[in-house]
Amino acid sequence: MDRLATWISRLFGAALLFLSGFVALETVLRKAFNTSLQGADELGGYILAFGAAAAFTVALIDRAHVRIDVLHRRFALSVQAWIDLASVLSLGLLGLFFLYVGWGVIADTIAYKSTAATPWRTPLIWPQAAWYGALALFAVAALWLSLRALMLVARGRIRQVAAEFNPKSAEEELSEELDQLHAR
Repeated sequence: MDRLATWISRLFGAALLFLSGFVALETVLRKAFNTSLQGADELGGYILAFGAAAAFTVALIDRAHVRIDVLHRRFALSVQAWIDLASVLSLGLLGLFFLYVGWGVIADTIAYKSTAATPWRTPLIWPQAAWYGALALFAVAALWLSLRALMLVARGRIRQVAAEFNPKSAEEELSEELDQLHAR
């Protein structure tokens, strides 16, 4: 799962670098040559839509989704396991909800053969397919982790549930940052 998160992060980072170069080129062309490639905002919207959907998966794998965990560590480990199970199950359900709602968008786009209302007239199915694919990846990852958490709880492996699904502590986050710093 960590490799998947790394791959997604790199893909989105490359897309943002490309977008930055495109915007810089657009700016130079407008200022120096009074011309435009047009579509920088359109391309930016597509990249951000895909990136936001892909970030759900990265946050899921990194246990970085926002949770209100003020009391979490004060509970017994078994209670923490049930809370963690509920949180990952709710993310799995959220992933399914995203797929359901997203499919409505995709179906409308296909039915109406929608194109962007921009000079590029991009068929919207292309960027929406990438967006929907990122949502599907999140749903699959969330459902996979939900099944894993369910199996661990059913087998009574409470410590393993805590290790894999508890929110990261400040100490864990600091340790990861220091490890990454030393790796650089």
